[in-house]
Amino acid sequence: MSSTRQDAWSQDEDVLLAEVVLRQIRGGGTQLQAFEEVGKKLSRTGAACGFRWNSYVRKQYKKAIDVAKKQRKELKNRKKDPELTSLVVEEVAKDKHVSTSHPQLSFNEIVESLKSVFEQAENANSAEKNSLSQYEGKIISLEKQTFYLAAENERLLKEIQTLEQDYKALVEIMEKARKMVVLKTDDREKNVRV
Repeated sequence: MSSTRQDAWSQDEDVLLAEVVLRQIRGGGTQLQAFEEVGKKLSRTGAACGFRWNSYVRKQYKKAIDVAKKQRKELKNRKKDPELTSLVVEEVAKDKHVSTSHPQLSFNEIVESLKSVFEQAENANSAEKNSLSQYEGKIISLEKQTFYLAAENERLLKEIQTLEQDYKALVEIMEKARKMVVLKTDDREKNVRV
């Protein structure tokens, strides 16, 4: 008996929103541009996408946002000074204990970020399942209560009908008794006159 909103966000739509926003962050674009792009793809307004991002999705992608900002910074540094870029890569590699022989550090960070995002999505999914089961329990409880109240209502209606029938019977008996008293009084008056 549960109903879902027609405009509810699916997990796939949340993932698409996150991917586009993260891509815009990495590329130096704005979140507003990302919201408009996703809005066109999903037939939603940019404002709706922005609201969903700020109210729900962004919280699940904090680490990925940090990584995207780092990548944007590295991209800007590469454009400014190629030598500085290699120094930044080596410095980050030292911090991460990664060999600089393969300059795919940003790829490794992306993989780690995606793993983190996947774990967060699984956690959010399990949390949603838990809350869903709680709501289902509440729905079942309310349905039982509704069934009980409907049965109680039916019982009370039958009791009212019985009382109404008893009342009508009592009124008829009283009416007959009154008529009998009136007849006896009339008979006594006739006997007294004779």
